[in-house]
Amino acid sequence: MDRIENELAHGRKISGNPEFYWGWSGVAGRLRAERRAAIYISAGRLSPGRTALEIGCGTGIFTSLLSRSGASVTAVDLSPELIGLARERHSAPNVNFVEMNVEKLAFPDDSFDCLCGSSVLHHLDLRKALPEMLRVLKPGGAFVFTEPNMLNPQIMLQKNIPLLKSLMGDSPNETAFFRWGIKKTLLRTGFAKVEVRPFDFLHPWTPWGSIAAKVVPVLERIPLLQEIAGSLQITATK
Repeated sequence: MDRIENELAHGRKISGNPEFYWGWSGVAGRLRAERRAAIYISAGRLSPGRTALEIGCGTGIFTSLLSRSGASVTAVDLSPELIGLARERHSAPNVNFVEMNVEKLAFPDDSFDCLCGSSVLHHLDLRKALPEMLRVLKPGGAFVFTEPNMLNPQIMLQKNIPLLKSLMGDSPNETAFFRWGIKKTLLRTGFAKVEVRPFDFLHPWTPWGSIAAKVVPVLERIPLLQEIAGSLQITATK
């Protein structure tokens, strides 16, 4: 199967319990989600009157959090099963869920003030998806994503050993990023002011998540150690 077919099959496979596979269901997972949403809202300057396109919205976990900003949020995903769950679970008046392939965005040029998403870029064919995202972003608009860091030991093993990849519920084509590599890719596509920062040592299955979360900012400030954090915060503009 090609990448699109694999991702559609993956959406069907996990639709029975997607939050378990993604790690957002426990205490640590919820804290991680709240923190990421705060990053998107702050870096994307989301507020009433502004427009956001959430890429790979899944079941709408982040869509719901983003809607609190008052911005108008359009949330897209390739999977009809996951979009169906999102529509059932979230009904904020400033949110619109759309089933759509990111490689062929059905929006006019310069449509959105912000593009954002959680752990979605590493599922995509960036050669096709990034130009489309750049096209629909307004001049001066914000591009804000969080993605898995390939320098993290667990991520490196999980994304490169097929058996682990399958056991962890990954789709066949997904990967992770080295921060210098994704920065180069974004610059080559035409994005400007690209910054990529490693962050987050709070694993989704960490016990005593609320206590462990207090240690994370300290670990993120330690040179060299910060390079193997679990995620990358990626920001850019048009």
